[in-house]
Amino acid sequence: MTPLLIGTRGSPLALAQTTLIQKLLQQAHPDLLIETRIIKTSGDLFGDASLVRAGGKGLFTKEIEEQLLQGTIHMAVHSLKDLPTTLPDGLCIGATPVREDPRDVFIAKHVATPRELHIGARVGTSSLRRRAQLMARRPDLQIEEVRGNVGTRLRKLTENNQLDALVLAAAGLKRLGLYDARWTLLEIEEMIPAVGQGIIAIEARADDERTLGLLRAINDADTMACGLAERAFLRAAGGGCQLPYAAHAAVVGDRLRLVAARFTADGSRVYRADLSGPKNEPIELGVEAARRISE
Repeated sequence: MTPLLIGTRGSPLALAQTTLIQKLLQQAHPDLLIETRIIKTSGDLFGDASLVRAGGKGLFTKEIEEQLLQGTIHMAVHSLKDLPTTLPDGLCIGATPVREDPRDVFIAKHVATPRELHIGARVGTSSLRRRAQLMARRPDLQIEEVRGNVGTRLRKLTENNQLDALVLAAAGLKRLGLYDARWTLLEIEEMIPAVGQGIIAIEARADDERTLGLLRAINDADTMACGLAERAFLRAAGGGCQLPYAAHAAVVGDRLRLVAARFTADGSRVYRADLSGPKNEPIELGVEAARRISE
């Protein structure tokens, strides 16, 4: 049998997510042979450079997608929030397994919640979305850009005496086995997540029936619907990592609820939509949310 070739970045989180997908595929298809190919992306080469200055989300996917289109690999494992909302012609999202916790985590040295921080406290994040939402509630905070992988960011908090707290995604911490229950999970109403946060997306060629057939066994329909709604919102709103947009969808029965927002950079203005619709019409729901926040 021809091995299934999976392409991935080489970061600890990317490898952890690829291992998870490999296990799911082997559980569904016990005789399947799987090989992993590590692909270095422009985002890896830029290191600590700001995504805004360097050129956006495609930095973490371009080289992998090129190999996918060339047929060098059969599928690619991504964090959905790293994928541009419009994929290259010929590629599609073949599966999204069950979503991990989509919330953000507040990690501080001396307090439990953002509101307990002292006046002028320094909080580390590389996200414009997190910056805007923190400042919307606490305009006195000093937001410091902190980049690098999850382990690097945690180490910076420990080593930097001037830094009081960090905000990171719960999903990455949990998948890496680094989550500490003493930290504070920020509820959706307090910190709306990034589009696709907590979702692993498996990208494949749209005409590769063998790979798409294998992926159907590990796809979670509810997660896929949530991802489609959130990405439709971001695409229709014209957003990306350069602007503070946020969205979170959740399935409730046969309905899909979507909370979406855009912010000014300093958090002084928030444009928010909270709506629901049929679970089988996620794209329409996302587009409607974008229309409402633009009014």
